[in-house]
Amino acid sequence: MFRRVVIVAFDGCQALDVVGPLEVFAGAREAQARRHARDPGYAPIVAAVPRSVRAQSGIEIATQARLAGVAAAGAPAIDTLIVAGGRGARRAARDSSFVRLVGRAARRARRVASVCTGAFVLAAAGLLERRRATTHWAYCDSLAEAHPNIRVETAPIFVRDGKVWTSAGVSAGIDLALAMVEEDLGRELAMLIARWLVVFVRRAGGQSQFSAQLQAQAAERAPIRELQAFILEHPEAALGVPALAKQAAMSVRNFARIFRAEVGLPPAAYVERVRVETARRLLETSERSVDDVAEASGFGTPERLRRAFARRVGLSPREYRARFGARGRGADA
Repeated sequence: MFRRVVIVAFDGCQALDVVGPLEVFAGAREAQARRHARDPGYAPIVAAVPRSVRAQSGIEIATQARLAGVAAAGAPAIDTLIVAGGRGARRAARDSSFVRLVGRAARRARRVASVCTGAFVLAAAGLLERRRATTHWAYCDSLAEAHPNIRVETAPIFVRDGKVWTSAGVSAGIDLALAMVEEDLGRELAMLIARWLVVFVRRAGGQSQFSAQLQAQAAERAPIRELQAFILEHPEAALGVPALAKQAAMSVRNFARIFRAEVGLPPAAYVERVRVETARRLLETSERSVDDVAEASGFGTPERLRRAFARRVGLSPREYRARFGARGRGADA
């Protein structure tokens, strides 16, 4: 039997919050059909109060069902209920009739989720009380202020607390949906769908919403900008401040001052962030030993890698791989 997935849309929703998860679940259904699998996967539909909504980009979304219908007591069971986000989410969260329908549907669902600012709707329905949750980084403070009983986590791509999942902004909804597919149907299928969607890699929920590139400013000066690109492409190179200053044709003191002013971080901190991000990716997607990962990411030794992970990730490389690197489980860590 198909798992019924209901994605809730509304006027002013973010179209990708709706379409991203929809494509993941539809892809899983297609993949299972091609495999002639016993488990057919999902039957995803989009529901709203009217049968048509206008996304914040102006796109008209014709839904397959009314929210009142899927929330009704006699309607087919809901496996997964996902509330989209977008500029209209705060307005939707103030619509008491809409919130009541979401609450009714949630009570009939095996699991409930939000993408981006859809968390405000779940919060208004009382579904996040005393739970951990996240939303788009720009709205985490607002969510925490409006709902002090929610433990808002600002960093993760997505958070799972019991049957309730919440994700960060926009594209993070794809990561959340892929994680659900992995839980239901296995990692191999989730990775296959990620490749179909040309997603670089399925990001684990505990990953930060920000990559090293996003956490730092893009430098205005060409020599510093080129140096940032070099660091990202060659984390294993000799990237001490004297070597970087020489490459930028500056004195060490002047380079350190200009780099921090342009990038917002000292050179050593930026290099460490890039190297940690490289190591995390290798631990998630390969079976290379920690010694190899330390070498490839520029740390040189496992001990230096472990210290950096303790500072920036809060886990050892072994713990990180066990939690997020299913393909690497059993490898030398």
